[in-house]
Amino acid sequence: MGKTILTKKEIELALNRMAYGIAETCRDDGNLCIMGILTRGVPLAARLRAKLENICDTEILSGRLDITIYRDDLLDAPTVPEVKSTEIDFDVNGKSIVLVDDVLFTGRTIHAALNAIMEYGRPKCVKVAVLVDRGHRELPIHADFVGKAIDTLYDESVEVLLSETDGEDTVKILG
Repeated sequence: MGKTILTKKEIELALNRMAYGIAETCRDDGNLCIMGILTRGVPLAARLRAKLENICDTEILSGRLDITIYRDDLLDAPTVPEVKSTEIDFDVNGKSIVLVDDVLFTGRTIHAALNAIMEYGRPKCVKVAVLVDRGHRELPIHADFVGKAIDTLYDESVEVLLSETDGEDTVKILG
């Protein structure tokens, strides 16, 4: 069951706040790119991109990043994870990239994403946007744009459901 911490309406409001924060921070840059981390970072990035294109009245480059082979826990996995496709159809050199994911926890996913991006070039800067920041960092990584920061116990989990992947929009704490 879990405890609902974000409803569909609250997710929409959080994404609006995040989009305006990104637009304000990166508005004069002209090189803004949005990159979603598979799986749920991709639809969140698409939603943010649409909002940013409306706010900034310009097209925003976007991509999707599979960080599977960059994970530091790959050798400990009980099964071989499925590698999906990374899609970056632009030169990342000199770009201001906003990495988008659903939940920021230990920081290891963002670390892997940074390693993956560096395989494609050297961006001007990389910012992090997450729907939920639940704390408990193991690496010195933070989110620049946060939909909602919550306090959780380490052994709890945060479940993000999105209409694009799960048929509904909600965020719950389980555990």
